Amino acid sequence: MSEELIGMVLADAGERMDEAVAAARREFSTVRTGRASSALLERIPVDAYGVKMSMRELASFAIPEASQLIITPHDPNNIAALERSIQQSQLGLVPSSDGRVIRLSFPPLTEERRRELARLVGSMAEDSRNRIRGLRRGARKDLDDIENGGGVSADAVARAGDRLDEITRAHEKLIDEALASKEDELLEV
Repeated sequence: MSEELIGMVLADAGERMDEAVAAARREFSTVRTGRASSALLERIPVDAYGVKMSMRELASFAIPEASQLIITPHDPNNIAALERSIQQSQLGLVPSSDGRVIRLSFPPLTEERRRELARLVGSMAEDSRNRIRGLRRGARKDLDDIENGGGVSADAVARAGDRLDEITRAHEKLIDEALASKEDELLEV
């Protein structure tokens, strides 16, 4: 029974770490790279119909060229609210509207801004690594509780601890790979 508990603790830790890696990748996608990307805007809150909604719920996105994004609201009455949200998002983008669609042009990033964004992504990666380490600590505590509850040997818990460390390192490596990819994308001229 306790061996099953150990397996459940390791599986749960692995799943939670997978979620942390996926969250880190989503967070990285919100950092502007000079190329048009709807991921930058999809989560921006918009006041529409008396409630806060995500832009993804209110509009569709198209990328006709690498540095331009076109936002087509499902309801043309929401254009002003969408424009206001984009301006308040502090992404440094200026929306232009013709009454039916909103056009966003992504200006090329300066070298200084690229380095600043790379530092920001590095800090996001460190936060994600810390989340993974926190999950590891929680799983380690669960393993210690199983050992203290009896019914399982200290060797089995030690082997599980080693496996947990391997899982943790693998997930940290995934974050490092995503970080390297995003930094390359940011620093590419």
